[in-house]
Amino acid sequence: MSGTIARMDAPAKRRPSQGQRALAEALARGQAALGSRVIELDSRVYVDPDRFAAERTALFAKLPLLLAPSALLSGPNVAATHDAYGLPLILARDSGGRTHVMGNVCRHRGTRLLEGGEVIPARRIVCPYHAWTYGSDGALIAMPRADCFPGLDKADRQLIHFPAMESGGLIWFARDEATDFQPVFDLEDDFNAFGIAGLHLYKRRMHEVRANWKLIVDAFLESYHVQRLHAATIADFFADGITAADNIGPHQRAVVGRSDYLEEVDRDNWDALRRAVTYTYFLFPNSIVIVSPDYINILVVMPQSVGFSLVEDFMLIPEAPATNEAEAHWQKSWDLLDGGTFGAEDFHAAALCQEGLDSGLLRTVTLGTLENGIAAFHDRVESALQA
Repeated sequence: MSGTIARMDAPAKRRPSQGQRALAEALARGQAALGSRVIELDSRVYVDPDRFAAERTALFAKLPLLLAPSALLSGPNVAATHDAYGLPLILARDSGGRTHVMGNVCRHRGTRLLEGGEVIPARRIVCPYHAWTYGSDGALIAMPRADCFPGLDKADRQLIHFPAMESGGLIWFARDEATDFQPVFDLEDDFNAFGIAGLHLYKRRMHEVRANWKLIVDAFLESYHVQRLHAATIADFFADGITAADNIGPHQRAVVGRSDYLEEVDRDNWDALRRAVTYTYFLFPNSIVIVSPDYINILVVMPQSVGFSLVEDFMLIPEAPATNEAEAHWQKSWDLLDGGTFGAEDFHAAALCQEGLDSGLLRTVTLGTLENGIAAFHDRVESALQA
């Protein structure tokens, strides 16, 4: 499988998916997502290098992995580099709008083709060493002194392509040709309901977090910490512990009641519903989508070592700011979430947890009934390791 399966169609009129509406109904009825008992989780899952290596093999080498929102490649013939999964990649959109995920390696002598992390024009991708030239679809289209390569067919020297998919406004890839992308398709109705494919990428930032990747994910699988850790930022927007959750295949979907949710809300009025609740999606194994009333944050957690991770935050908004007032509005939201809630609170807390667990003083970590989403996540990781 090469190139990208494109699945970007979205409904003309936004309405909640059947699952989104059902989850909001459960929240309104007070069906909180609570576990039945306290669970003790072996602390070695966060600090054991052998366990980390096994996770890289069982999860990150075999499953579909989120790369970026479609909005990163906002037009034809553009490209961006991506290195945080341990492979030198090029994400490119060709002249026909199709997205490709390719090796950032020239087929001549292995030279890295593109440098830096910004999105750039890419009608032509030219090797800086010998000027072999590729199209935005990865095809080799020119090579100096072709007479020096008798018998070489340019068609056999396209850039290395990885299995990839664009669905619901998100770009995914996999290392393994046999990867099943059905769990990505299963998310499509929900993400089309939010219109992710048509949103504008306001800002993106790569965070360096000195914590095991699962500690970072854990923070987005429970609402117990919101009133405590986020007291200075977003706590006032949410009622303590009002959460409902379910699953979409291997993924977890949760909805948290905002402070005004106790008033009656028409669950068929999508705009009103989105003002009243916040949907959070955990995309197994390593990504989070947080849907605020008027913008969306996408967090991709990419493990680098047992105690160090990169987290890329993308913020999507309805359209590019057209006025100074609009720019100030979105900058305030970006500062609140990326720098405040995520950077200074969630990621900092994960790093503090890593420091404590690295000491070896705790044999287990304790999960209460509001943290059952964490237990479910670790059970799924364990199942993948045993498969």
